[in-house]
Amino acid sequence: MEAYTSFAQVYDLFMDNVPYDAWCAEVVKILGEYGITGGIVGDLGCGTGSLTERMAAKGYDMIGIDSSADMLEIAMEKKLESGQDILYLCQDMRSFELYGTCRAFVSRCDAINYILTWEDLVTVFRLVNNYLDPDGIFVFDCNTIRKYEHILAENTIAETRDIGSFIWENSYDPVTQLNEYDLTLYIRDEGEGDDARYRRFTETHLQKAYSVEELKSAATEAGMLWLDCVDADTMAMPGESTERLLITLGERGKRPEEKIPAGED
Repeated sequence: MEAYTSFAQVYDLFMDNVPYDAWCAEVVKILGEYGITGGIVGDLGCGTGSLTERMAAKGYDMIGIDSSADMLEIAMEKKLESGQDILYLCQDMRSFELYGTCRAFVSRCDAINYILTWEDLVTVFRLVNNYLDPDGIFVFDCNTIRKYEHILAENTIAETRDIGSFIWENSYDPVTQLNEYDLTLYIRDEGEGDDARYRRFTETHLQKAYSVEELKSAATEAGMLWLDCVDADTMAMPGESTERLLITLGERGKRPEEKIPAGED
């Protein structure tokens, strides 16, 4: 099943522990360090727009890009409620198109791990480089190999809440570095107690684990600059226990008066 279809309807209910406020503050701080305090910022894999909304509230002109129409439908509902002037585009990260350049791109909540081949990763980085202003940056996070091997591994994760429950059955192949997890959710649709009725949602997700060396290699192949890499949870140098990386890449290759055609170095 395509990821984030029916699950989009209840995605935010089970993501309420994600520190979007902290993530936003971290991204804004990094952007500020490179002199980016406003302008157009693209959010790749924006999902239901939780980070996009927060970035817009900080004064950035946000473009949210995601391949799931169902997730973007929720994002549009948030936009109508907040009144933020956000442009949402239903496009694949591997082939997105814009009418102009951005001061920066961001991507959080391991959206990059959904890019399943090194070649496609290069394509994403090349597109980002193409659509960045000169000296623009790309800030993204991704899960580490350690997280897939030792934290998620072959585990089953289950959680029950008032609204329902979910079961996450995980499987990781260290040879291909592909992680598969099957999600089953039971969400209370109506009634209470013994009279409660539940709706069942199922989805299968695939993610790819990348080493720092593979990420650096892809960035170099795409013509981007490797600027920084920290532990996304501590903002310190990555170590053996790091589960999520926060990486900053820089635009390279354009003079102010030109833009590189997509797909070319």
